[in-house]
Amino acid sequence: MTMAIPELTGLPLLGSLLDLRNDSLGTFLKARRDHGDVVRITAGPPGMRGVVHCVFSAEGAQQVLAGDAANFRKDNAFYQEIRESFGNGLLTSQDDDYLRQRRLVQPLFTRRGVDTYAGAVAAEVTRLTDGWQERAEDTVDVVHEMTGLALRAVARILFGTDVEEAVGIVERCFPVLGAYVSSRGFAPRKLPRDWPTPGNRRAAAAHEELYAVCDRIIAERRAAGTSGTGRDLLTLLVAAGSDEDGGFDAAELREQVLVFLLAGHETTATSMGFALHLLARHPEEQKRAHEEIDRVLAGRTPGAEDLDALPHLTRVLKEAMRLFPAAPAIGRRAVAATEIGGHLIPAGADVIVSPWVTHRHPRYWDDPERFDPDRFTPEAEAARPRYAWFPFGGGPRACIGQHFSMLESVIALAMILQSYELEAVDTHVPLGSAITLQALGPARCRLRART
Repeated sequence: MTMAIPELTGLPLLGSLLDLRNDSLGTFLKARRDHGDVVRITAGPPGMRGVVHCVFSAEGAQQVLAGDAANFRKDNAFYQEIRESFGNGLLTSQDDDYLRQRRLVQPLFTRRGVDTYAGAVAAEVTRLTDGWQERAEDTVDVVHEMTGLALRAVARILFGTDVEEAVGIVERCFPVLGAYVSSRGFAPRKLPRDWPTPGNRRAAAAHEELYAVCDRIIAERRAAGTSGTGRDLLTLLVAAGSDEDGGFDAAELREQVLVFLLAGHETTATSMGFALHLLARHPEEQKRAHEEIDRVLAGRTPGAEDLDALPHLTRVLKEAMRLFPAAPAIGRRAVAATEIGGHLIPAGADVIVSPWVTHRHPRYWDDPERFDPDRFTPEAEAARPRYAWFPFGGGPRACIGQHFSMLESVIALAMILQSYELEAVDTHVPLGSAITLQALGPARCRLRART
């Protein structure tokens, strides 16, 4: 016998609309704390009211993302807004489109293939730390700095020598489109995109500029054909193909590039930035990381082969991703009625699973707000349900770039900690959520060069 789904109490007219707009992360935590692992949240005035069903347990997340994945599709309003702004690439495509794209792209994201990008990541980290040495001030906002680093690294890997122009345009355009997607994705009603409102016009200009630079670079790669000698990811995407699936046309290439830029820099930047900030706030864990890095690397630049030899640094990163998951909420839409945790999710329902909440669930995590990298020893990981920690999603739609994210993050953290000790200036960083987790204030750290 199924139980009725409890509902988060909101305002009589607006439901939980204001709570979700002002603090969606806190609202989801309150929903689980007060009502359990399956909670119904309504938002918006009568006649325009939206309803979302939140699933907070690890077992429920596994059911939505993996076990019953075919029944939970990317058909909600939020993904539609991402499609219209960034294209129908791997992040948003479905069914045969997704399977074809995945087959074409997967060979470029094998562990061996991704490991070849370690040198490009290290070069960008060196560029960053050299710039820090030239500054007059000794304080940096680590989340902001890691955002710049991650963008340059993924743009360099995608575009090779065209990195400078692409980075400047992405830095201008992505924040505009990200805010636009977020505001429209959660709005009870939306104005048509072609109405000349200020928000629509700003988004259209950013969209046009971003598409233009991608189309220009892609046209050059396609014109080079087999005579091109570059090994950047775009060149490999141009060449990707099979008898069964053909290859990518120019529009499809642009969509994949934009998804890689979107998913490949903000997410990894969040992980790296908060890992550094957490170490700056916990000197004893920073000391353990310094000792491991010094012992393993002895001053040399790390490569892909060093990842397995830096287990404590990897645990630091995983714990940062637990506390600050780059995708704090993941949405789906149910095709058919499905029972989860004794509750019946109706057909057509919008469903959210939330790493932000599940990563803090007291059933899986003791003292969940405490920073403790030893939660990720092999023994501790084996003792928890698989989906108690899922920063990369899971199931058939798990992030294709998760090994690249871990490679880039461990190399970057190791190189920065080789050169610096960090001391936190800001001990609390206010947070919000758009397409990804957002730092709404500075995460400043004071740098001290290590001798």
